[in-house]
Amino acid sequence: MKKQNVPSSASDNNKLIVRGVHLDLTDALRAFIRSKCERLFRHHARIIRIRVDLEYDKLHKGKPRFLAKGHIEISGPDLVVTMESEDAYKAIDLMSQKLDRLLRVRASALKKKKLHPRAVDLGAELPKVVPAPA
Repeated sequence: MKKQNVPSSASDNNKLIVRGVHLDLTDALRAFIRSKCERLFRHHARIIRIRVDLEYDKLHKGKPRFLAKGHIEISGPDLVVTMESEDAYKAIDLMSQKLDRLLRVRASALKKKKLHPRAVDLGAELPKVVPAPA
């Protein structure tokens, strides 16, 4: 079984972009987001970048809410998730769980495609090759 190259935690910091919209991110929030995204980096070695935006919306139907937006740039279609909650930590946790599920579904689909390729229907018979006389 071939082992995947897992990026080190030093390079994970370069691959993680954290941004606060309408709020200042505390060190505790940054550390929480970093710890949740470390789990995502362990899943797939070919993740190019993860961008996390935490947005505070205080005028949504009279109740404040937090939106956690996660965007994983990976080979193939990017994975984008938005989760909302009244608690910032809960929104981040829900977002990371959903991204985790999407990465697992993507990995299992790629594995299934690799292990069980589809048959190709050519519509015509292949011509017979006659060996050349020596």
